[in-house]
Amino acid sequence: MAIVAREYNIPSVLGVGNLTTNLDDGGFVIVDGYNGIVKKISNGFY
Repeated sequence: MAIVAREYNIPSVLGVGNLTTNLDDGGFVIVDGYNGIVKKISNGFY
């Protein structure tokens, strides 16, 4: 996927394999593909 994103100049975030274990269901995140940042902004609904 990284090669496709690079070739089409599409921002992407890779290498966050443990991200789903650190997020709650229904939570919100901000994904900044240009800078490679994933930021949790709220907890889940539960």
